[in-house]
Amino acid sequence: MAKVMVSLPDDLLRAVDVEADRRGTTRSGLLRELAEETLRRRSAHRAERMAEISHRTEAIMGHGGNVAGLVKSTRPEQ
Repeated sequence: MAKVMVSLPDDLLRAVDVEADRRGTTRSGLLRELAEETLRRRSAHRAERMAEISHRTEAIMGHGGNVAGLVKSTRPEQ
């Protein structure tokens, strides 16, 4: 397992330590869990978006169609 050095603001580090203590884990364990959860959620969201785009493009053949419109219609709102 690799070790990394991460810089965090003092108040964020305190919050991480409090949450790790609350969950009965270590600082490293909490950060690992949060990173895994975030990446898992991102991957699931990306798969959902790809499926949505794929579903919308089934009728479009080749490079024609309203590609710009499709991109705009599937872009998440900010």
